[in-house]
Amino acid sequence: MRIAITGASGNVGSALVHTLSTHGDHEVVGVVRRPPSGSERFAGVEWHALDLTRAGCEPGLAAAFAGCDAVVHLAWGFQPTHREDYLAELGVGGTRRVIRAAVSAGVPHLVHMSSVGAYSPKKDDSPVDESWPTRGVTSSTYSRHKAAAERLLDRLEAERSSPVVTRLRPGIVGQRSAGSALLRYGLTSLVPRSLLAHVPLLPLDRRLAIPMVHADDLAGAVVLALESRARGAFNVAAPPAVTAEDIARVLHARLVHVPAAAVRVAVSASWHARLQPLDAGWIDLAYAVPLMDTSRAVSELGWSPATTASEVLAETVLGMQSGAAGASEVLRERTVGGGLRKFLSDGPVSRRRRA
Repeated sequence: MRIAITGASGNVGSALVHTLSTHGDHEVVGVVRRPPSGSERFAGVEWHALDLTRAGCEPGLAAAFAGCDAVVHLAWGFQPTHREDYLAELGVGGTRRVIRAAVSAGVPHLVHMSSVGAYSPKKDDSPVDESWPTRGVTSSTYSRHKAAAERLLDRLEAERSSPVVTRLRPGIVGQRSAGSALLRYGLTSLVPRSLLAHVPLLPLDRRLAIPMVHADDLAGAVVLALESRARGAFNVAAPPAVTAEDIARVLHARLVHVPAAAVRVAVSASWHARLQPLDAGWIDLAYAVPLMDTSRAVSELGWSPATTASEVLAETVLGMQSGAAGASEVLRERTVGGGLRKFLSDGPVSRRRRA
């Protein structure tokens, strides 16, 4: 099977490339802005350097997708959060361009990486299935864009019978090698990672409960969807839900209950002051996302996670504390020195077009 993957060098993409290399004889086409080089993990990938924020990238995308049995669309942006225009152009605009190129190239199967973040706010902690509305959490940029991408897929399915569209909606995706990347997304680069090993108190609302899944398990779900050419949406998360108590336990910290509204005020103030890169929408999203019923993925795809959510959390936090990295620019090692050099050459993340 010939498979094109946008965002093939990222958190999920790197896991998917590795999984495909051990499951059958596949040709992998990687579409990224900055192709990795010299890594055995990505050996054999046919790279196409394309920027999905550019309107002129569609002919290049169509050329990359030509002759492919499937396109797996993973590319998405998380930073800079002060540049919603750029994030919209990458997430929503990029999805639109991938759809057009896949149709133009006659690709029979499109697998789109949606998210639990596309779902409307929960009513309680009862797990929801794939019929739960995907209108997003309006105060979260990430959520609004994921919901907007779902609308593009709705339109595609309403207008055409091909390609077959598969939507995977995972919880938070973790793995050890994403540690440095996750630190860049959530902590100013001038703060050393060693501080994560010395967190005495964790100020969080005790009501926090979020789904998680290991990148390898999510990659396994993608492979199963590719092999079965399954149509529709599938929730992908590992039990049990991760709670505030779980996070405190992994950090060896004492949980201090602080209402979500107060946490939001602190995060918003520090974000507006350009002191840290997470906007308050992420706090709203954390307390609004529903837990997910994954029975459809289990029964129709034959999927089951090898790693529990608690284990994913522990592995990911360890990766953040140790500065674990991968063999691509997206998963590069995060260091204070590197962050300082980037700051001096390109300015603060909040003012860059790209992170």
